[in-house]
Amino acid sequence: MTDPILKISNLTKRFGGNTAVSGINLEVQPRETIAIIGPNGAGKTTFYNMVSGRMNPTEGKIELEGQDITGLPPHKISRMGVSRSFQINNIFPEMTVQENVEVAVTAFHGHSRKLFNFASRNRAVQDEARELLGKLQILELADRRAEVISYGDKRLLEIAVVLATRPHLVLLDEPTAGMTPDETKRTTSLIRQLADTGDYTFLITEHDMDVVFGLADRILVMHRGENLFVGTPDEVKAHPEVRRAYLGEEEEEEASA
Repeated sequence: MTDPILKISNLTKRFGGNTAVSGINLEVQPRETIAIIGPNGAGKTTFYNMVSGRMNPTEGKIELEGQDITGLPPHKISRMGVSRSFQINNIFPEMTVQENVEVAVTAFHGHSRKLFNFASRNRAVQDEARELLGKLQILELADRRAEVISYGDKRLLEIAVVLATRPHLVLLDEPTAGMTPDETKRTTSLIRQLADTGDYTFLITEHDMDVVFGLADRILVMHRGENLFVGTPDEVKAHPEVRRAYLGEEEEEEASA
């Protein structure tokens, strides 16, 4: 087995007397897609915030490709190859779709001054941006202002912006939240295609179980801040504690009684 791209050991976060995340252990292999599920209050967002550097753990260790990144600020973790999308769109609405990606590409290459002016006249940056838009199947929207495209397309644009930094590990936070069924199906298919290329490793939080089971190689089930179970989608579906705690089997049985 190859060395994990991400290794999390005893990750814990306390807020006063409240433990939001307690002793999480997880290894993510290169090119693997892992989903994190759990009811509201399970600690998923806190876990994500610690991995991405937005929050320091109380205890534990986070290693990225063998390097300790525990407690590093987000910009340093990003430079080391971790990119994250958010539940709320994080794009420039006044710019075109292509300009949004060009700015991200330009920033990745270290041209931090006058990002837009540099991007707008650099052919290599333009080509790279258009390639990413093609991967997300929104190239036909390249010249449209980001504020006027559909919600689903905005989420795809945000993923394109995330991929522009050439991440080793991609954190997707509720990528299909707020989407219509058709948008959800399309986005799930595109993420699956990206995963199948072998170019990306994904860590995904998602409430939609159809999306989770359609994307994940393995699933981390969190409950009350703890690691309830880690396994394949089939193992998660069959696990009695998971069914009771999260998938609602007990409630369904009581309702039918």
